[in-house]
Amino acid sequence: MKSKNIGRISGNHDATMLDPEVYQKRLGEEQVRLQRIQQAYIHTGDRAMIVLEGYDAAGKGGVIRRMSSKLDPRSFRVWPISAPNDTERRQHYLQRFWLRVPEHGHIAVFDRSWYGRVLVERVEGLASRAVWRRAYREINEFERQLVDDGVRVIKVFLKVSHKEQLRRLRERLEVPHKQWKLTHEDFRNRAKRTKYDKAVADMLMKTSTVPAPWYVIPADNKLYARVETLRCIAEAGSKHVKLKTAPLSGELRKLARRELGIDIKN
Repeated sequence: MKSKNIGRISGNHDATMLDPEVYQKRLGEEQVRLQRIQQAYIHTGDRAMIVLEGYDAAGKGGVIRRMSSKLDPRSFRVWPISAPNDTERRQHYLQRFWLRVPEHGHIAVFDRSWYGRVLVERVEGLASRAVWRRAYREINEFERQLVDDGVRVIKVFLKVSHKEQLRRLRERLEVPHKQWKLTHEDFRNRAKRTKYDKAVADMLMKTSTVPAPWYVIPADNKLYARVETLRCIAEAGSKHVKLKTAPLSGELRKLARRELGIDIKN
Protein backbone atom coordinates (compact mmCIF):
# COMPACT_ATOMS: atom_id res chain seq x y z
CA MET A 1 0.00 0.00 0.00
CA LYS A 2 1.40 3.40 -0.97
CA SER A 3 1.81 6.15 1.56
CA LYS A 4 0.32 9.56 0.96
CA ASN A 5 3.67 11.34 0.81
CA ILE A 6 6.96 10.90 -0.99
CA GLY A 7 8.92 9.75 2.02
CA ARG A 8 9.78 10.90 5.50
CA ILE A 9 11.85 14.04 5.18
CA SER A 10 14.43 14.23 7.98
CA GLY A 11 15.40 17.83 8.71
CA ASN A 12 15.62 20.61 6.14
CA HIS A 13 18.34 22.43 4.27
CA ASP A 14 18.12 25.48 6.55
CA ALA A 15 18.68 23.56 9.78
CA THR A 16 21.30 20.95 8.96
CA MET A 17 24.54 22.55 10.13
CA LEU A 18 26.26 20.56 12.85
CA ASP A 19 29.10 21.65 15.09
CA PRO A 20 32.02 19.15 14.89
CA GLU A 21 31.96 18.49 18.64
CA VAL A 22 28.21 17.93 18.62
CA TYR A 23 28.69 15.70 15.59
CA GLN A 24 31.21 13.47 17.34
CA LYS A 25 28.97 13.11 20.37
CA ARG A 26 25.83 12.32 18.37
CA LEU A 27 27.70 10.01 16.00
CA GLY A 28 29.03 8.00 18.93
CA GLU A 29 25.55 7.75 20.43
CA GLU A 30 24.04 6.43 17.22
CA GLN A 31 26.89 3.97 16.69
CA VAL A 32 26.28 2.57 20.17
CA ARG A 33 22.56 2.24 19.38
CA LEU A 34 23.43 0.30 16.22
CA GLN A 35 25.75 -1.98 18.19
CA ARG A 36 22.94 -2.73 20.64
CA ILE A 37 20.54 -3.42 17.78
CA GLN A 38 23.00 -5.81 16.18
CA GLN A 39 23.50 -7.64 19.47
CA ALA A 40 19.74 -7.84 20.00
CA TYR A 41 19.20 -9.26 16.50
CA ILE A 42 21.65 -12.07 17.18
CA HIS A 43 19.43 -13.21 20.07
CA THR A 44 16.00 -12.43 18.56
CA GLY A 45 16.67 -13.58 15.00
CA ASP A 46 15.51 -10.25 13.58
CA ARG A 47 17.17 -9.12 10.37
CA ALA A 48 17.37 -5.95 8.32
CA MET A 49 18.09 -4.84 4.77
CA ILE A 50 19.29 -1.25 4.64
CA VAL A 51 19.06 0.46 1.25
CA LEU A 52 21.27 3.50 0.63
CA GLU A 53 20.49 5.48 -2.50
CA GLY A 54 21.42 9.03 -3.43
CA TYR A 55 22.95 11.29 -6.02
CA ASP A 56 26.61 10.89 -6.93
CA ALA A 57 28.88 12.40 -4.24
CA ALA A 58 25.98 12.51 -1.75
CA GLY A 59 28.02 10.72 0.93
CA LYS A 60 26.81 7.11 0.91
CA GLY A 61 30.34 5.79 1.37
CA GLY A 62 30.93 7.99 4.42
CA VAL A 63 27.73 6.73 6.04
CA ILE A 64 28.66 3.10 5.40
CA ARG A 65 32.13 3.57 6.88
CA ARG A 66 30.63 5.03 10.07
CA MET A 67 28.39 1.97 10.34
CA SER A 68 30.80 -0.80 9.42
CA SER A 69 33.62 0.50 11.63
CA LYS A 70 31.57 -0.23 14.76
CA LEU A 71 29.59 -3.36 13.87
CA ASP A 72 30.68 -6.98 14.12
CA PRO A 73 31.38 -8.22 10.56
CA ARG A 74 30.23 -11.73 11.45
CA SER A 75 26.60 -10.63 11.20
CA PHE A 76 26.95 -7.47 9.11
CA ARG A 77 27.47 -7.36 5.36
CA VAL A 78 27.82 -4.52 2.84
CA TRP A 79 26.77 -5.21 -0.75
CA PRO A 80 28.15 -2.67 -3.26
CA ILE A 81 25.81 -2.95 -6.23
CA SER A 82 27.03 -2.24 -9.74
CA ALA A 83 25.79 -3.21 -13.18
CA PRO A 84 24.63 -6.84 -13.43
CA ASN A 85 27.08 -9.35 -14.90
CA ASP A 86 26.38 -11.51 -17.95
CA THR A 87 24.68 -14.24 -15.90
CA GLU A 88 22.53 -11.77 -13.97
CA ARG A 89 21.41 -10.04 -17.16
CA ARG A 90 19.85 -13.32 -18.28
CA GLN A 91 17.83 -13.55 -15.06
CA HIS A 92 15.04 -11.52 -13.50
CA TYR A 93 16.64 -8.34 -12.16
CA LEU A 94 15.47 -9.03 -8.60
CA GLN A 95 17.01 -12.50 -8.44
CA ARG A 96 20.47 -11.29 -7.42
CA PHE A 97 18.89 -9.43 -4.51
CA TRP A 98 16.92 -12.44 -3.33
CA LEU A 99 20.28 -14.20 -3.10
CA ARG A 100 21.54 -11.43 -0.82
CA VAL A 101 18.67 -11.44 1.67
CA PRO A 102 20.37 -11.74 5.09
CA GLU A 103 19.87 -14.79 7.27
CA HIS A 104 18.20 -14.50 10.64
CA GLY A 105 20.12 -12.33 13.09
CA HIS A 106 22.02 -10.51 10.34
CA ILE A 107 22.07 -7.01 8.84
CA ALA A 108 22.81 -6.25 5.19
CA VAL A 109 23.52 -2.82 3.68
CA PHE A 110 23.02 -2.20 -0.03
CA ASP A 111 25.16 0.55 -1.56
CA ARG A 112 22.79 1.10 -4.51
CA SER A 113 20.09 -1.50 -4.97
CA TRP A 114 17.19 -2.88 -6.97
CA TYR A 115 16.13 0.74 -7.50
CA GLY A 116 18.61 0.89 -10.35
CA ARG A 117 15.78 -0.36 -12.55
CA VAL A 118 13.79 2.86 -12.05
CA LEU A 119 16.79 5.19 -11.81
CA VAL A 120 19.88 4.55 -13.93
CA GLU A 121 18.21 2.01 -16.24
CA ARG A 122 15.33 4.40 -16.83
CA VAL A 123 17.46 7.50 -17.39
CA GLU A 124 20.08 5.77 -19.53
CA GLY A 125 17.51 3.96 -21.67
CA LEU A 126 18.68 0.52 -20.53
CA ALA A 127 15.09 -0.48 -19.77
CA SER A 128 12.06 0.29 -21.91
CA ARG A 129 9.32 2.54 -20.58
CA ALA A 130 7.01 -0.44 -20.11
CA VAL A 131 9.70 -2.33 -18.15
CA TRP A 132 10.67 0.42 -15.71
CA ARG A 133 7.07 1.51 -15.16
CA ARG A 134 6.17 -2.10 -14.28
CA ALA A 135 9.09 -2.20 -11.86
CA TYR A 136 7.38 0.06 -9.30
CA ARG A 137 4.78 -2.64 -8.65
CA GLU A 138 7.39 -5.40 -8.71
CA ILE A 139 9.58 -3.57 -6.19
CA ASN A 140 6.67 -2.86 -3.84
CA GLU A 141 5.66 -6.52 -3.96
CA PHE A 142 9.27 -7.64 -3.43
CA GLU A 143 9.63 -5.45 -0.35
CA ARG A 144 6.23 -6.47 0.98
CA GLN A 145 7.23 -10.12 0.79
CA LEU A 146 10.42 -9.34 2.69
CA VAL A 147 8.55 -7.44 5.40
CA ASP A 148 5.92 -10.17 5.70
CA ASP A 149 8.76 -12.65 6.26
CA GLY A 150 10.13 -10.54 9.12
CA VAL A 151 12.81 -8.56 7.29
CA ARG A 152 13.09 -4.89 8.22
CA VAL A 153 13.47 -2.94 4.97
CA ILE A 154 15.01 0.45 5.78
CA LYS A 155 15.43 2.79 2.80
CA VAL A 156 17.41 6.04 2.87
CA PHE A 157 17.88 8.55 0.05
CA LEU A 158 20.64 11.14 0.44
CA LYS A 159 19.65 14.32 -1.37
CA VAL A 160 22.44 16.71 -2.28
CA SER A 161 21.82 20.00 -4.11
CA HIS A 162 23.11 20.71 -7.63
CA LYS A 163 25.52 23.34 -6.28
CA GLU A 164 26.99 21.14 -3.53
CA GLN A 165 27.30 18.16 -5.85
CA LEU A 166 29.33 20.27 -8.28
CA ARG A 167 31.58 21.46 -5.44
CA ARG A 168 32.28 17.89 -4.32
CA LEU A 169 33.01 16.69 -7.86
CA ARG A 170 35.42 19.59 -8.32
CA GLU A 171 37.09 18.66 -5.02
CA ARG A 172 37.54 15.10 -6.21
CA LEU A 173 39.22 16.39 -9.35
CA GLU A 174 41.58 18.70 -7.48
CA VAL A 175 42.51 16.58 -4.44
CA PRO A 176 44.82 13.68 -5.45
CA HIS A 177 43.76 11.23 -2.74
CA LYS A 178 40.10 11.67 -3.73
CA GLN A 179 40.53 11.20 -7.47
CA TRP A 180 40.02 7.43 -7.19
CA LYS A 181 36.35 8.10 -6.45
CA LEU A 182 35.76 9.60 -9.89
CA THR A 183 34.39 7.61 -12.81
CA HIS A 184 33.08 8.62 -16.21
CA GLU A 185 29.60 7.94 -14.85
CA ASP A 186 29.91 10.89 -12.45
CA PHE A 187 30.18 13.28 -15.38
CA ARG A 188 27.53 11.51 -17.46
CA ASN A 189 25.06 11.45 -14.58
CA ARG A 190 25.73 15.09 -13.74
CA ALA A 191 24.82 16.06 -17.30
CA LYS A 192 21.51 14.24 -16.86
CA ARG A 193 20.75 15.57 -13.38
CA THR A 194 17.37 17.00 -14.44
CA LYS A 195 16.26 13.59 -15.71
CA TYR A 196 17.51 11.97 -12.52
CA ASP A 197 15.57 14.51 -10.47
CA LYS A 198 12.38 13.41 -12.21
CA ALA A 199 13.21 9.71 -11.82
CA VAL A 200 13.96 10.18 -8.10
CA ALA A 201 10.71 12.08 -7.52
CA ASP A 202 8.72 9.32 -9.21
CA MET A 203 10.57 6.63 -7.26
CA LEU A 204 9.88 8.27 -3.90
CA MET A 205 6.24 8.87 -4.75
CA LYS A 206 5.54 5.35 -6.03
CA THR A 207 7.62 3.22 -3.66
CA SER A 208 7.42 4.91 -0.26
CA THR A 209 5.00 2.49 1.34
CA VAL A 210 3.65 1.87 4.81
CA PRO A 211 5.76 -1.29 5.36
CA ALA A 212 8.86 0.17 3.66
CA PRO A 213 8.92 3.99 3.68
CA TRP A 214 11.71 6.15 2.32
CA TYR A 215 13.73 8.41 4.61
CA VAL A 216 14.95 11.43 2.64
CA ILE A 217 18.04 13.05 4.20
CA PRO A 218 19.28 16.52 3.16
CA ALA A 219 22.96 15.80 2.56
CA ASP A 220 24.62 19.12 1.74
CA ASN A 221 26.22 18.99 5.19
CA LYS A 222 28.06 15.67 5.47
CA LEU A 223 28.21 15.65 9.27
CA TYR A 224 24.48 16.17 9.61
CA ALA A 225 23.68 13.60 6.90
CA ARG A 226 25.81 10.90 8.56
CA VAL A 227 24.28 11.37 12.00
CA GLU A 228 20.72 11.71 10.73
CA THR A 229 21.03 8.65 8.50
CA LEU A 230 22.31 6.51 11.36
CA ARG A 231 19.55 7.90 13.60
CA CYS A 232 16.84 6.96 11.08
CA ILE A 233 18.32 3.49 10.64
CA ALA A 234 18.56 2.96 14.39
CA GLU A 235 15.02 4.23 14.94
CA ALA A 236 13.54 1.93 12.31
CA GLY A 237 15.75 -0.99 13.23
CA SER A 238 14.91 -0.91 16.93
CA LYS A 239 11.10 -0.80 16.74
CA HIS A 240 9.51 -3.61 18.73
CA VAL A 241 12.93 -5.02 19.66
CA LYS A 242 14.12 -5.32 23.23
CA LEU A 243 17.59 -3.83 23.30
CA LYS A 244 18.38 -4.93 26.84
CA THR A 245 21.43 -7.18 26.94
CA ALA A 246 20.44 -10.84 27.19
CA PRO A 247 21.40 -12.42 30.55
CA LEU A 248 24.01 -15.16 30.74
CA SER A 249 22.55 -18.62 30.52
CA GLY A 250 22.61 -20.92 33.52
CA GLU A 251 25.02 -23.20 31.69
CA LEU A 252 27.55 -20.40 31.16
CA ARG A 253 27.24 -19.37 34.80
CA LYS A 254 28.03 -22.93 35.88
CA LEU A 255 31.00 -23.12 33.51
CA ALA A 256 32.36 -19.80 34.82
CA ARG A 257 32.07 -21.05 38.39
CA ARG A 258 33.63 -24.45 37.66
CA GLU A 259 36.37 -23.52 35.19
CA LEU A 260 37.25 -19.98 36.26
CA GLY A 261 36.19 -19.82 39.86
CA ILE A 262 34.00 -16.80 39.07
CA ASP A 263 30.50 -16.59 40.53
CA ILE A 264 28.26 -14.39 38.37
CA LYS A 265 25.61 -12.75 40.54
CA ASN A 266 23.70 -10.62 38.04
